[in-house]
Amino acid sequence: MKKCIGCGAELQSIDKTLPGYIDASNIEGKDYCERCFKIINYNYKSSLHLDNINKYVLDTINKDNKYVLYLIDFLNLNTETINTFKSIKCPKTLIITKIDIIPKGIKEENLVNFIREEYNIEDDVALLSSRSNVNTSVIYKILEDNNYKESYIVGYTNSGKSTLLNKLKAKNGKGSDITVSLIPNTTANFIEIDLEDIKLFDSPGFVLNKTLYNDDEYDLIKRINPASSLKPITMQTKDNMILNLEDKLYFNTDNSNSLTFYISYNLKLDKLFNKDIKNSTTLDIKDNTDIVIKSIGFINIKKACKLRVNKEYIDLIELRNSFFRGAQNDEN
Repeated sequence: MKKCIGCGAELQSIDKTLPGYIDASNIEGKDYCERCFKIINYNYKSSLHLDNINKYVLDTINKDNKYVLYLIDFLNLNTETINTFKSIKCPKTLIITKIDIIPKGIKEENLVNFIREEYNIEDDVALLSSRSNVNTSVIYKILEDNNYKESYIVGYTNSGKSTLLNKLKAKNGKGSDITVSLIPNTTANFIEIDLEDIKLFDSPGFVLNKTLYNDDEYDLIKRINPASSLKPITMQTKDNMILNLEDKLYFNTDNSNSLTFYISYNLKLDKLFNKDIKNSTTLDIKDNTDIVIKSIGFINIKKACKLRVNKEYIDLIELRNSFFRGAQNDEN
């Protein structure tokens, strides 16, 4: 069965609601399904719901035992994404993507060491940015050093898998055919790509258990992804002040404190006074701690405090040692 070269779905003309649909009269000689064609040419926005996609991808790569290059967006570095990496039984490398957004002053070596220590990573760790063509050639070096000719490219939604593969294809004169979009699950199935002496396989993106956004909140999904290097946003707080992120996530400290947000500057962040957080829970925060918000980024809190957060999104929150204890050079 012929597959869409943009998303990997099998081309079919039976059900418009399923991946790979194309009108029966156009199916011959066509390379893209209707959805990919519209995304590429008309900025069409349409997310796919792929049942049990995390299990499907993990089962496939673990059974095949090819080398695995696992991509994590710098702002989506958290326990859930790391645990998925650790559940891969094949030889693998952890690749932190979008390093062009990392705040200036952070040494790459220190960042890698922090990730290894904080998340107990024994495998190789590499950094790259497909958008800025930073370290993209490291893919070839990793495979050559490990004597592998085939590899899966896997990662969570918006980790940069398809963008990386299109860059590598373009460098090898193969064109850039894979559909790229910020919309969750743009890639519907595995896509085989031949590059010189190696073969790569794009894969559907893993999906977080919960996110700050719904799949149809396209404007918010776009604004979550920063277009340039992060510029830290520091907010001075008081006990009667609430910090409001996108009218969804609310924070309040029980003291005067300093909270520095490492998130896209396109996100709405403001202060509310004389209001309360309904249905909240309280976290005990130590000095110089990072509050990780899955898929969004993190907040550095300078002084120990009790932090109140609305329970609705508490599953998105986790605490870790400060990123700046191990990864920072001269800043802050």
